[in-house]
Amino acid sequence: MNIGIIGTGSMGTILIDSLIEAKAVTPSQLFIHNRTLEKVKVIEKKHHSLHICETPNDVVKQTDLIFICVKPLQFYSLLETIQADCYSNQLLVSITSPISVKQLEQMVNCKVARAIPSILNRAHAGPSLLSFGKRCTTKDKKLLTSLLSNISNPLEIEENVTRVASDIVSCGPAFFSYILQRFVDAAVRQTEITEEDATTLATNMIIGMGKLLEKEIFTLPTLQQRVCVPGGITGEGIKVLEEEIGQMFDHLFQQTHAKYYEDKELIEQQFSSKTYKE
Repeated sequence: MNIGIIGTGSMGTILIDSLIEAKAVTPSQLFIHNRTLEKVKVIEKKHHSLHICETPNDVVKQTDLIFICVKPLQFYSLLETIQADCYSNQLLVSITSPISVKQLEQMVNCKVARAIPSILNRAHAGPSLLSFGKRCTTKDKKLLTSLLSNISNPLEIEENVTRVASDIVSCGPAFFSYILQRFVDAAVRQTEITEEDATTLATNMIIGMGKLLEKEIFTLPTLQQRVCVPGGITGEGIKVLEEEIGQMFDHLFQQTHAKYYEDKELIEQQFSSKTYKE
């Protein structure tokens, strides 16, 4: 099976590197295109036998499964460009959340799905979020799920939780790395620990906590209960968190959803401006 990747920015590159390293595909199975040729040349130096295509249409013509990894507002013009070359048995996969599989089906005659990855997939870990169009068969679903199982834990989701699921899976690593960095910075400001030592300790702590959760030794609530003994130091720290975090995460989800709906409205204007409505 030949696989196409159109767009080799951050997530497109993560898909390429991760799938090859996991031996889910060989470089010779990959056909890639990016508007900036220099980016694909860098990838070619790492994976010599992959195929660089001059146009997105060249990718479509030579592949069975295609990942579209461009920015949301670039999708419509790209679909207009490639739609004539798509064929019915092909599977086109979007990695962006604001565009629904229904909108994709309006513009191309092939099967469509959405697979929202995470930077965690670069370590062959973390979830990926799947949604499938009406034309996808059980075989198609198994194919995409099996492929992404090599680098992630795929989970099929409904349209109404796409944004919040993406906030957790795709944005979450950035959110919590920011919080962890602030944790380290405060330790350095308030004590005599060095930034290097605080960073090492915090990094190893978060890795170890992940392993406890992965092995189901503790859940999030039971982990807190075990560490936070009555009258202890941890409890004093938890009091500060309870008082100061407040509705911070509520506001975070409100903000990400506001941007999401803003993007969806702009995308809807693109799609409704033509005659591809059902």
